[in-house]
Amino acid sequence: MTSLQLTKKQGLQLVSIAAIAFFVCTLTLTLHRHFSFYSSYDQGIFNQVFWNGTHGRFFQSSLSSQLSTNVVHSGEVPDVSYHRLGQHFTPALLFWLPIYYLFPHPATLTVLQAIFVTSAGLVLYALARVYLEPAIALLISISFYGANAVLGPTLANFHDISQIPLFVFSLLLAMEKRCWWLFWLLVICILAVREDSGITLFGIGVYLVASRRYPRIGLIVCSLSFLYLIAVTNLIMPLFSDDISKRFMLERFGQYADGDEASTIDIIWGMLKNPWRLVVELFTPFWGTFKYLLGQWLPLAFIPVVSPASWVISGFPLLKLLLGQGKTVLAISLRYAMSITPGLFYGVILWWAGQRFGSFNRKLSDGKPKKLHPKFRKFWIFCICLSLFFTITSNPSRTLYFLIPDSVQPWVYVSLPQQWQRTPQIRSLLNKIPNDASVSATTYLIPHLSGRREVLRLPQLQIKNDQSQIENVDYIIADLWQLQRYQIAFKTERYFIGSIIPLIEKITSQGDYGITDFNNGIILLQKGVISDLTAMENWQEFKRLSLEN
Repeated sequence: MTSLQLTKKQGLQLVSIAAIAFFVCTLTLTLHRHFSFYSSYDQGIFNQVFWNGTHGRFFQSSLSSQLSTNVVHSGEVPDVSYHRLGQHFTPALLFWLPIYYLFPHPATLTVLQAIFVTSAGLVLYALARVYLEPAIALLISISFYGANAVLGPTLANFHDISQIPLFVFSLLLAMEKRCWWLFWLLVICILAVREDSGITLFGIGVYLVASRRYPRIGLIVCSLSFLYLIAVTNLIMPLFSDDISKRFMLERFGQYADGDEASTIDIIWGMLKNPWRLVVELFTPFWGTFKYLLGQWLPLAFIPVVSPASWVISGFPLLKLLLGQGKTVLAISLRYAMSITPGLFYGVILWWAGQRFGSFNRKLSDGKPKKLHPKFRKFWIFCICLSLFFTITSNPSRTLYFLIPDSVQPWVYVSLPQQWQRTPQIRSLLNKIPNDASVSATTYLIPHLSGRREVLRLPQLQIKNDQSQIENVDYIIADLWQLQRYQIAFKTERYFIGSIIPLIEKITSQGDYGITDFNNGIILLQKGVISDLTAMENWQEFKRLSLEN
């Protein structure tokens, strides 16, 4: 059997076509998701962070404040001057602030995310071409674009981890080309993405040491990434808030801690002194863990299983997920899964280049590169298609809500004409809210209102302003139709509609707010005004029908 042959020019043409197709499809779907009011809370948080940044209030967010331990656990009022750096240390966002300054809109972040991931696939192709023939390099790049762990998070809200594949692949390419000034620059960029991105970098350092390729550089990378993680989480982030020790560490790794707060050092020590719990957490839930690993390996035709570099590099960010708790850690369509992919794909490149478990410490030039045979090529393409199928049918972040029902039993489905008919109705009410007014809104309306200083999620109404005064928001807007439609199958929507309807009844009966408009399940209230008679009648009719259903 012979290997499939492609010329250098053909390989570049085909990977360019794949990149364009990925970019157009993901950008179209995510922009459609946003403009049809399906982008949600995190999109609003990042947009408000960027918006505040363009006004000199770097990393401040009232939406992030609403999730802080001071609000969630201590019952304080969300503060407009709250710094999100206490929750996640993300200085790399400043790289993109000039672009947002030119195009200050939530959709700008969606475009940036599609650019990050598409560019990562092209850099991956260049990285693969260092060792491999165009045909194999092409399939590796297409595998990246078809991976559930890549495509799912790309179709979601904007998130900081979307920068990781681009930075890591670029760092590895700089290493292969021995461009060390760029390598160290990208080390800084990766550390700046998030407080925990040093874990991915630590895996790269361990690989450089274990493979004996660049042991001294590997030791420096390991030391730098570990010290950065410890310093940022224990010294820098606590300067902004107590969230890292009182909320995030406990929510994700509280099983290893005692008491009401824990630092990263406390968690690491708790793991070391209780190795049995560590083993149990690593393999449970067994089926969930196994299914998650299969999902990560599938688009690469399961080659990472036999690639030592894949295990070494991706093993550390993978351990972070497997040793944690919560429903999101093993969700392959969520952003956390994207941090695993760079190590898997680089390990596959090295496997094709001839690196095996038995020859892990040898020079790559001494290995015997494998050939791509037609049968395995067909199997690999089948695996990519299967990964795409699972991604589509999972309806990541409800991006494909108009194609895939959100629930079958009970049936929950919103058609494309139905949602686009509601879109101008929603937008007409949003346009009635002044740009400088404070507002509280339901989840899917927040991104469209987040380019302002004071914005909250319902049912929260009070906010601490720049004068440190606690006031009720000026406007309230809620998409009750959406909550009513989804609450029969989802407890989150059930909680919100169960909280918001009584709240509206209370504040309108007390005269604190008046209903100024009500259109097809979307309600707009303003502080200190008398309710519009027609709007009040429509609200009462909606409430009556809701109780009957």
